[in-house]
This record gives sequence, C-alpha cells and structure tokens, in this order.
Amino acid sequence: MDSVSFSTQNIYTLLTPLALFFIAIEVGLCIYYKKNYITFSEAVANFGTALGNQTVNVLVAAGVYTVYGYLWEHFRLIDDIPMNVPNFLILLLGIDFIFYWVHRWGHEINIMWAAHSPHHSAQEMNFFVALRASVTQRLFSFFFFWPLTIIGFRPFDIYMMTGIHLFISFLHHTELIPKLWRWIEFVFTTPSHHRVHHGVNFKYLDKNYGEFLIIWDRLFGSFEEETDKVIYGMYGQAQTWNPISINFHYYRILWKDAKAATNWWDKIRIWFMPLGWRPANLPAKPPLEEITLQNQQRISLTPFAKSKVYLSLSAVFGIILMLLIISPNSPWTTLEKIMGSVLLWHLIINWSGILEAKDWLFISEITRIGLTVPLIFVFSDLIDKPVWLGICLVYHTFCLIWTMMFFRK
Repeated sequence: MDSVSFSTQNIYTLLTPLALFFIAIEVGLCIYYKKNYITFSEAVANFGTALGNQTVNVLVAAGVYTVYGYLWEHFRLIDDIPMNVPNFLILLLGIDFIFYWVHRWGHEINIMWAAHSPHHSAQEMNFFVALRASVTQRLFSFFFFWPLTIIGFRPFDIYMMTGIHLFISFLHHTELIPKLWRWIEFVFTTPSHHRVHHGVNFKYLDKNYGEFLIIWDRLFGSFEEETDKVIYGMYGQAQTWNPISINFHYYRILWKDAKAATNWWDKIRIWFMPLGWRPANLPAKPPLEEITLQNQQRISLTPFAKSKVYLSLSAVFGIILMLLIISPNSPWTTLEKIMGSVLLWHLIINWSGILEAKDWLFISEITRIGLTVPLIFVFSDLIDKPVWLGICLVYHTFCLIWTMMFFRK
C-alpha cells in the first residue's frame, strides 16, 4: 500500500520530544518573568491526560490504515500523489479546512462536544493545556478526513500531516506570546486568536475555530478579535483532576438525559442535537450566567503533602512508559503494549488521587507498584540490562517508601 509503513515510523514519537522542549521553555520563561500562567496541579492533570491519550492514537493509526487504506486502494481518483512541497501544502490546507468544520461541529453538536469539551475544561492557557485532549476526539476527527484518500493522498501522509497540524495547534496555547504583526494575524491562527477560542466570556464563545489559517473564520463568520481579558474554562465542568471524569464528563450528562427521556426517539437524537437541547419531558436548561473573574469557580483541591517531587519523577516514568507503548521501535509485543496501556492509565488515575488526597490512593498506588515492576521486568527483559534493572528497582523502591510515608490519611 504505502512505501513508508506505520510500523517504521510514528509521527507522535517524533513530536513528543519537541513538545517537551517547548514546555520546558515556557516553564522556564514563566519562572524567569514571574508569570503565574501555570499551576502545578492542572499541569499534572493535563500531562497525565495526554499520556493516556497517546495509547488511543495507536488504535487510531490502526483504524486509519485499515479503513483509509481500503479507500485509497479501491477508490482514489489520482493514482499517486508524491509528497513534494506543493502537495505537502495542499494536503495541509485540505486537513486545515476539514478540521475547521470538525472543530466547529465539535462546539455545536452534543456528541462531538462531549468528545471535544475535555480540552476546554482547562482553566489556564499554556502548552500543558495543548496536551489536554479527550480519548475520543481523535477518533471523531478521523471520521471526516477520508475524502482526502479519495483524491489520492496516501493514508500514511494523511496521518503524518494530522500530527503536524496538531503540533501547529499546540504552539497556539500560550499567554507568553502577544499579538503578532497585522498580516500574520490576518492570515494565520495565532496564540491571540486561540486564547479567544478558549474563552468563556460571552463575546468569545464559539469563535476562532481555525488551527493553521484564521481566514476560514473570517470567511464563515466565526472570527473574534482578542480585546478583553480572556477567562478560561467551560460551563458546567467537572471539579476534578481525574482523567476518566475529565474525558467522559459530558457523555455522562447526555447519558443521564437520554435515560430520563420518555420518548425513544429523544433518547437517540439527543446525541446529535445542538448543545442545550433536551428531551421534551425534561425542563429546559436555565440561561447561562456569564463566568467572570469575580465569580469563576476555580478547581481547588488539596493534594497529599510532599507530592510535587513524587509526581514530577512519576511524570518522567510516565513518558518512558508511553514511549515503550507507542514507539514503533519498542521491543514490546502488541499484547504487552496493551497491558502497558493499562499500567499507564492506572498511573495517571493515581496522579489524580494524589492531587485530590483520596482515601483509595494508598492501596491503589501500592497495587500499581506491585504490578508495574514485574511486568516491566518481563516485558523489557531487564535481566540482561542490569543498569536499567537497577534504575527500575531504585525508582520503584523510592515510590513504595514515599507512598508509605506520605500518602496515607
């Protein structure tokens, strides 16, 4: 099918170090200039959500190569489109145009807002927020890029370009960059434009959907200039750092309304109706009260004491575990990667337990450590890698001692 196989290349493996580099730069600049743009708890929650979601990208890639590969093999209009500079730009523009509408529908249709809303539940604007996406948003996005295969673009090139497109949008999530030159602001999506997109100010709601070009918003009437101070977050968000709740909060709201509906047709169509629509037998949602700096309810939960060092080291371990799962050069088998994904999700769920000082965390973290060490030992064949074996044992011994000392109420 494609001269470059997914098994030998994964765009997210390449982009991960770049994203971490920009995060480090932003953190350093915030410290240097004394800017309070990043809070530790939200950064950890965002980072954990990102690590968990990378396990889903592997499944998305498999689906893309199966479905898109079939369409490309049997229905493409152009026999072969080489990835030279002009075709690279055409594909980027095609993905950007499709994504504008996918993004817009993600704010207008219930089930698509359920997939997209976790990204908007962040109450800050920084590169950590760029990592906060739902496990279902990537799946929904790839339902719409298939026309590009009919034109003749190869599935690998589409998957690669969506990764590049995603990284472009990553760079918009910062408050450190002010408005840029007028012609750049007119054509391209900038951090200023995307700050507006994340705002809950009434004048900013459902604006600036473009990821690469802002001209789509100017053409289709969804553009708004950044003028007032942007207030970040979403209406009716979950007050938690738990990645499961973050990912499925709005799905639970829709499910509850669907169960309460007495008309079977309402039970089905609620998922595809505009935001705010409710079944006929349920009361209408009250009008929104605008969130302001004075009335905003920030997520404020007290973590266990002495947790910052532990969570920082755990984040490093999480990156290593994620790369073992998503890297095409990983020595792990498919089954081992699936089991590793379960370990990774257990890890990031426990991070929320630490951040919220949950009673269940102590047993859960002891269990996680007890499962992780032997599985990594077997999966990575550490008996023949004494240095890595030593690091693994020292780190998890530290985790065990720290948990015993500090993570019990």
